[in-house]
Amino acid sequence: MNDAIAEQFVRARLDATALPDFPGSIPATLNSAYAYQDRAIALWPDFVAGWKVGRIGAPWLERLGEDRLVGPIFRRGIRLAPPEQMVEFSVFEGGFAAVEAEFVFRLGADAPSDKVQWTPEEASRIATALHIGIETAGSPLASINDLGSAVVVSDFGNNAGLLLGPAIPEWRTRPFETLRTETFIEGKSVGRGGAMSLPGGPFAALAFALSRCARRGLPMKSGYVVSTGATTGVHDIRIGQESRVVFEGCGELLCRAIPAQKSPAAQKGARS
Repeated sequence: MNDAIAEQFVRARLDATALPDFPGSIPATLNSAYAYQDRAIALWPDFVAGWKVGRIGAPWLERLGEDRLVGPIFRRGIRLAPPEQMVEFSVFEGGFAAVEAEFVFRLGADAPSDKVQWTPEEASRIATALHIGIETAGSPLASINDLGSAVVVSDFGNNAGLLLGPAIPEWRTRPFETLRTETFIEGKSVGRGGAMSLPGGPFAALAFALSRCARRGLPMKSGYVVSTGATTGVHDIRIGQESRVVFEGCGELLCRAIPAQKSPAAQKGARS
């Protein structure tokens, strides 16, 4: 069953087609959901280059027992986003798409393969840079968030890419409370927040990601990026719409949603 569900999600993503419903039995536990994700990662024709962190809120928190989740960010899904330059990103027509203002760590060393629990302080020591960025959340399944966090985990954590902005100078000496954000869609403000909108701050999110991935036998590697979570909320966006994200004192990132196209990899069915 893991294979069938993963194969349908992967095929829909590669073919840029929507899924009308979850393609099988909805997983009841996070471990089951991550088993779907693991199989989909193995089928995807690209290599993991980082991870996104998302929140698990009520009522799913009580049912699933964790307050965060992770999903893979693939190498070709990372796009450089120069400040104030419009960057186009693909969304699934008939599926789900959103933009999220995020702070993104880059790791400067491999995580020890036998270390499965991380504290925020320990996580801070493995990070070598902090960037501004936009997670382009997306799925062929329009109802992915409505169906709950286990479904989100199943389909790559509802990730469709990362727009990576510049690194923040002297980020280690800058209080996270000063890293404030605001997201606009079509010129209208849709959310405000900042790095401390994340419970425990960005280092807590990084520690969770390091721990969760290690427990799955996927310790992180030097050079990986970790997108730490939506600071202003998850903001739906439609094809043709534009978004502007302001990172106060750090820059502004601009993006536009365009229709996803069938991937050349859909014909190959193998990693490249």
